Amino acid sequence: MRFYTVDLNGKEYVAVENTDKKLVTLDSIGIKVSDMNEFIKRFDGLKDAIEKGVSSGNALDDYRILAPIPVPMQDIICLGVNYKEHIDETIDVHDFTNKQDAVYFSKRVNRCNDPDGIIPVYDFVDSLDYEAELGVVLKKDAFRVSAEEASDHIFGYTMINDVSARNLQFKHQQWYRGKSLDGYTPMGPCIVTKDEISDAHDLSIECFVNNEKRQSSNTSRMITTVEEAISELSQGMTLKAGTVIATGTPGGVGMGFKPPKFLQPGDIVKCSIKGIGELVSKVGC
Repeated sequence: MRFYTVDLNGKEYVAVENTDKKLVTLDSIGIKVSDMNEFIKRFDGLKDAIEKGVSSGNALDDYRILAPIPVPMQDIICLGVNYKEHIDETIDVHDFTNKQDAVYFSKRVNRCNDPDGIIPVYDFVDSLDYEAELGVVLKKDAFRVSAEEASDHIFGYTMINDVSARNLQFKHQQWYRGKSLDGYTPMGPCIVTKDEISDAHDLSIECFVNNEKRQSSNTSRMITTVEEAISELSQGMTLKAGTVIATGTPGGVGMGFKPPKFLQPGDIVKCSIKGIGELVSKVGC
């Protein structure tokens, strides 16, 4: 199933895609949830009712798709340099070629940027960059789980553009500020439940800037897998239901080109992942 958060007459609703690829709010089939965070926690208990009721719901006509999780419960956990080609292209900036372990950092998100949203321009950012990434959403708390057990904790998958201010990222040594400015987390267009993705480690992932293909890879090239990351992070740290993990970006980011190809006002950025869809953003003018 594919779940969305939509704006309908100024109010946010959780919606599901029916067999005609139309969106139906959960409210219209008698399921009341306050937001996607609550729905994720209750999903296992609601799944059967949704499957039975979705065909009877009223399909929406006039609505706007928002980020599937507009306000995450906690910071997004990110994997850095999780594709070899990204390590290779950034060696002049920071050499990770001999790293033995996963690189983790967090990304503050006051509110996720919506599909077809505007990436804001700040006058103190001179090197705005894009990073297409597979996002993983957990449906129940994970603590001290094995890699084999990790799959049972996954609700589904989404797409994230880990927008980055490179000058801030490296100015402060730690990456937190350069990754966390308001508007720097486009997410969407939906969350696809785990059962709809036969293999999360065999998905094409691409990014285009003004129709120029910049990134083109496959999630099979991840160094640390989704399950390995969940397991390692959960050793001593509870990953709560609703946790979002961004799994890293492949090669082709703006700073990897010589000379760099950073985003400019008016640019259109389109990220795509097989089975999930497209996430389009415009850089503000």
